[in-house]
Amino acid sequence: MRAAPTCPRCFGTLTEQGTRSGGWRCPVHGEVLPHHSHPPGPAAVELMRGSAVPVWVPWPLPAGWLVTGFAEAGDRASVVAVSGPSLSYGPADLLIISEEVGVGLGSAYAGLPGPDPGDIADRPPITKIDANGHSIPLWVVRRGVPADRAVYVGEAAGRWLWAVAWPAEAGNLITLMQLALADLRDLEWDVPFGAFSPRLTGEGAAETG
Repeated sequence: MRAAPTCPRCFGTLTEQGTRSGGWRCPVHGEVLPHHSHPPGPAAVELMRGSAVPVWVPWPLPAGWLVTGFAEAGDRASVVAVSGPSLSYGPADLLIISEEVGVGLGSAYAGLPGPDPGDIADRPPITKIDANGHSIPLWVVRRGVPADRAVYVGEAAGRWLWAVAWPAEAGNLITLMQLALADLRDLEWDVPFGAFSPRLTGEGAAETG
C-alpha cells in the first residue's frame, strides 16, 4: 500500500480537499503539493522518469555508494537519496533535490523555515559541481541548519538544486570528491540500489514554519 502523502514543507499530515479541487491541505502551510517517498527499484525509476524537473543523481556513483530511494512533490520537485561510506566519518546519506521556487521541499530536508534558501549570492560559492556538463556554483547554508547535517544550494536548469548530507562532516563529499550529477531521466543504464533511506520520509528533519 502506498504511504499517505505528507506536507513538503514540514512532513506533516495532509487533508485531501476533494475531487473537485484535487488539492491537499496542510494545517500549518495551507494548500501544498503532496510529498511522496518511494523505495528504490525499477518501478520508482520509471515513475521519476516522468518528472517535470531534473532528477539529479551522482553519476558515476562514488565507490561503495548506492541509490537508496526517491521522493517527489507533485511534478515540481524531485529527490534522489544515495548512501555509502564517507571519507572518514563512517556511513553517510546524501539527498539531491531539484525543485521549483516556492515548493519548500529542499528547505524541509535542510531543516530550515520558509520555502526557499533566501539570499545565497551575498558571498562567494564554496564549490562548483558538474550537472549534465554544466558547472554549477554551490553555496553552503549554515544559518538555521541543524548541526547534524551539511546543506549546499545552487541553481541548475532554472530550479533550485539542494544537496543535504548526514552527518555534517559528510558534506566533504560535495567539496572533495568532485561529484558530477546526471539527470536520471536521460540515463540509459541501470543504477545500483540499496536499502530504503529513512531520510526521505523526513526522519530527523527539524520543525519548519
